[in-house]
Amino acid sequence: MITRRRLAALLALPLAGLAAAACSPLATFNALVPKDGGSRVAARGLAYGLGPRRMVDVYAPTEGRGPFPVMVFAYGGNWASGDRAGYAFVGHAMAAQGFLTFVFDYRLVPEVRYPAFVEDTAAAIRFARDRAAEFGGDPDRIVLSGHSAGAYNVAQAVIDRRYLREAGVPRQAIRGVAGLAGPYDFFPFTSDVAEEAFKGIEDGPATQPVNLVRGGEPAFFLAWGTEDDTVKPPNSEELARQLRRAGVRVETRAYKGVGHAGLVLALARPLRGRAGVLEDLARWARGVAG
Repeated sequence: MITRRRLAALLALPLAGLAAAACSPLATFNALVPKDGGSRVAARGLAYGLGPRRMVDVYAPTEGRGPFPVMVFAYGGNWASGDRAGYAFVGHAMAAQGFLTFVFDYRLVPEVRYPAFVEDTAAAIRFARDRAAEFGGDPDRIVLSGHSAGAYNVAQAVIDRRYLREAGVPRQAIRGVAGLAGPYDFFPFTSDVAEEAFKGIEDGPATQPVNLVRGGEPAFFLAWGTEDDTVKPPNSEELARQLRRAGVRVETRAYKGVGHAGLVLALARPLRGRAGVLEDLARWARGVAG
């Protein structure tokens, strides 16, 4: 059994430190924490494309009447690590809040580099829309969410309009985008992570969501921890400024004393007392989904 003290220590670590401290992938953390009632695994390992990294798990509410709004969640990991099994706690948490929830894998560096992981994100969104009704969801009420690199993926997929257009997803089906500790303004590439993930890109500024806001984007929820030393809060603050300048509705939340990994881990039941991320995210998402 994982202790409260151990959970508190994990909350303070960056995501890479979490994996090291647990001596195993994030899936170990996920396996140890209790899951929300009011949710069920509706499907595992559905393919939205070719290859083992293009798979989706689906979590459905067990209470209430559908059709339910849909949430599509993209995890982080420097575009180079992570798997959907480690984020089942997110799927259960959001399903218990009344969302048919899709948690998907995407191809990682060094197998691919930008823009492949954004293209995979758009393809997963298309899959969720195509299959939502089968699991009791509303394909025209979709909210996207992501943490860290996953927050970048969903933001870029929406703000750079070619991705959803090429995937065949109507823009009006996307009611909102929630980014938790996302990098949106990190050019020039000064970190090894970004240099590797965006290697070979000639137009670096065009990879940055802050530079591509045109107006007409769906509502955004941008959240960060004040103790985040991995993705600095100005990333979210600057994207919020650009969106508001373009007339887009934006809600921001800064969680005091929370670090980078802590923001997404606060969605897990034992850690919710540290930050009200789940409550804030679910309230906002219900509001924009209608």
